[in-house]
Amino acid sequence: MLTDLRLQNFRSYLDGSFELDSGVNIIVGPNASGKTNLLEAVLVLSRGTSYRAKDSDLIYFNKNWSRIDCDLVSGGHRTVKLNLETRPEKTYEINDKVFKRLTHSNRVPVVLFEPNHLQLLSGSPERRRDYLDELLEQLTPDYSGVSRRYRRTLAQRNALLKQNKTPSQNQLFPWNIRLSELAGQIVRARSDVVSRINTESAPLYKSISNSKSELRFTYNAMWPIESYQSHLLKKLESNLENDHMRGFTLFGPHREDMLTELNGHTSQEVASRGESRSIVLVLKLTELKLVQDFRQGESPILLLDDVFSELDGKRRHALTDYLSNYQTFITTTDADIVLKHFANKCNLIALGKD
Repeated sequence: MLTDLRLQNFRSYLDGSFELDSGVNIIVGPNASGKTNLLEAVLVLSRGTSYRAKDSDLIYFNKNWSRIDCDLVSGGHRTVKLNLETRPEKTYEINDKVFKRLTHSNRVPVVLFEPNHLQLLSGSPERRRDYLDELLEQLTPDYSGVSRRYRRTLAQRNALLKQNKTPSQNQLFPWNIRLSELAGQIVRARSDVVSRINTESAPLYKSISNSKSELRFTYNAMWPIESYQSHLLKKLESNLENDHMRGFTLFGPHREDMLTELNGHTSQEVASRGESRSIVLVLKLTELKLVQDFRQGESPILLLDDVFSELDGKRRHALTDYLSNYQTFITTTDADIVLKHFANKCNLIALGKD
């Protein structure tokens, strides 16, 4: 939980300082006033990366360094420094100790809800894979390493497939073995977290939607989880000609999806716009619960980037009911929409247009 924040040469801020509340912080201002940039700074401090830009884009135009500072309720101080003077470099200082990257243990738990998440169900399978992987990186200490190694191995195999001449089985064998091993770990983790999402989300959806509809999520793996590794290895070997013709690997967790069903039918077929938004809201609230449980009761920070106005009155109230236990940052161009849900129980941060 953050008590204050200072941004220097960060995005649209040359030097900005903010006092923060332990409850709801409403960031209000016109478009291009830096609302999302402030949210982004909290995210970079918490988990080390932005959700929408590479590090060099976080630095103010024509500057070669950037710095974010914050104090935490626990008494600690945290700084992120970006430097382009010699070569791109990012460092983290936590209570005077310097780190080159944030490990799982020194990240601050945070959950982001931004407008693109409202297309989580209707968008491409890649959106849902990314959602699961980002959640797993918060819940499983070594998952990000497994995911990174899988992507690297996949890129190596695909590079061989793009050659004019079909690579031999001997050339691909070590990559097939490694890819299958890592894929097995990924699908087990994804399948497990989807089961945990189901446990939390089913009763929550009934409450938020005020209906008896049954919500269910399924990880749609290509083969049974317990034998996935061996099945994928056989497929990589038998499908070599097709893979070479396409120039990329056609099978594996990078091609799979999470399915959403409402009363036994896929949500894309039967869910109304309101029902779809309820499902996505339930996913984000479930994410809050899972992260909090994993951190043994430590409440994650909740970032709501311009989504409050995208929800109707019923869903706003449902969301509001869950915010009392979390430090929350809400960006909006219309403070009245948000303020009436919190009365005087919020900290208003008003920004003017740059």
